[in-house]
Amino acid sequence: MSSHESKHKRLLKRGLIGSCIAAICCFTPFLVVIVAGVGLSAFVGWLDYALFPMLFASLSVIAYALWLEAGKPGRSPKSLLIVLAVTLSALLLWLEFRFALRISVAAALAVAGYALWLRKSGRVAAELTDSEPR
Repeated sequence: MSSHESKHKRLLKRGLIGSCIAAICCFTPFLVVIVAGVGLSAFVGWLDYALFPMLFASLSVIAYALWLEAGKPGRSPKSLLIVLAVTLSALLLWLEFRFALRISVAAALAVAGYALWLRKSGRVAAELTDSEPR
């Protein structure tokens, strides 16, 4: 076995291990139980933001290792796989925060509207108190 073949096998093995770990942690409560067990439950809600990009990156490593093992001539798919992993991660974050962003903007506008209303009603109340005879 040549050194290139062993590098391909090692790359494939690392990609498979990373994908399996990410998949187990994403789709089962395994990591949630471990994290909660050591008292870090506050991070449970944010795990998917690290695990899904890890899964996408690991799957890209597997695809690249398989391409290297196949020995196909032509342009390397490395940059395409990187772009694909980043795009999928960004899409996941966009879909997750899409509604949260709308809710946050609506809440900010509601608070700003309420602040303006309070300010205006405070001015009216101050004007009424100033105009009352003493």
